[in-house]
Amino acid sequence: MEPNSILAVVAVVIVVAALIVGGYLMDRSRKRRIARAEERIKADAASVPPAATPEPTPAESATASESEPKSESKHEPGEDAGSAPAPAAESAAPAPAEPAPAPAPAPAKAETPESVGSRLTRLKAKLAKSANPFGKALFAILTKDHLTEADWEDVEDTLLLADVGAEAAEQLVDELRSDARVTGEKDPAAVREMLRGKLLDLVGRDTDRRLNVNKPGAAKPSVIMMVGVNGTGKTTTAGKLARLFVADGKSVVLGAADTFRAAAADQLETWGARVDVPVVRSDKDGADPASVAFDAAARAKEADADVLIIDTAGRLQNKANLMDELGKIRRVTEKNLPVDEVLLVLDATTGQNGMAQAKVFAEAIGITGIVLSKLDGSARGGIVISVQKELGVPVKLVGLGEGPDDLAPFDPEGFVDGILA
Repeated sequence: MEPNSILAVVAVVIVVAALIVGGYLMDRSRKRRIARAEERIKADAASVPPAATPEPTPAESATASESEPKSESKHEPGEDAGSAPAPAAESAAPAPAEPAPAPAPAPAKAETPESVGSRLTRLKAKLAKSANPFGKALFAILTKDHLTEADWEDVEDTLLLADVGAEAAEQLVDELRSDARVTGEKDPAAVREMLRGKLLDLVGRDTDRRLNVNKPGAAKPSVIMMVGVNGTGKTTTAGKLARLFVADGKSVVLGAADTFRAAAADQLETWGARVDVPVVRSDKDGADPASVAFDAAARAKEADADVLIIDTAGRLQNKANLMDELGKIRRVTEKNLPVDEVLLVLDATTGQNGMAQAKVFAEAIGITGIVLSKLDGSARGGIVISVQKELGVPVKLVGLGEGPDDLAPFDPEGFVDGILA
């Protein structure tokens, strides 16, 4: 081999080795920075006094009282549950009169769900009162006298820990660095307002987040398919969404097309019964989910309902299987009614770990919006930004608690204010 060729090969090997070593060192450096940022945020969180527990609203108190188990008497009618049985009389006594038959129980009255406006006010208060170290950590850095390169790396790492996502975090840092006001401003209120504006831009302050059923010219019945991995709160979210529509004066039908998970239909039926919403289900587990969806569409059409919500299975064996199953449900449903909306339910607490699953569902069936369940004012709230950026569809609804009415339309300003509280 020619000496020049040998030298060229050696040079290539050296360059490749240098790139590998450099990448390894940069990765280690990034991990150390993130660890430092996490320790700093934990320290900040420890110094934040616990938020005062808000007084329950009348709606919450009523819900709590209704959900408490009531003791059932196992005594016969006319028997005193608190006294011992009387001893038998020695002499014959007149036979007691037959007890009057107990009146038939009155049918359970349907609950009245909380109004949308009241939900928004309450959810904003929950975000604002949560002890959130994310905003505090950013303020501590941005209000320093002189921001060094290490400080800007800490800002980016703090954003990454909040699940903002690498691309969005880099974009926000670049915008902050290029804003001359940041380096010269030491007033925390002014820094907060600048950061608020930039976060609102990333979240999307003017994004149309209306459900398609609420848009002019919406089909009737409007069909919503709920998709997502089991465990994200999908069936529960379907039940809560039905309550949201009932609160808005809409008639609803629920379709229990998750026939593979034991008790999924029972769970959905319980949600429907509380607000007098009919549930179409199969008589046996493991039935064809597309058949259930077809029957639900026929029922909604016959009843001239405003909305049909179809709960689907969240199995994720592989993308091909998922695509086939969800595609079949959609095709069969559309023999009766067009599907207007496909909502992906995502557990906000899974952060970036849930993004891979979200992408599979997005590719398997075209989604029109995202529902973030279990979203609170914690340091992981940046998932709103990253999931919208990755999937290209808006977050339309959020859930901030376990209560039946803890689901509401997503409010960008209230969310950002909660993060920066």
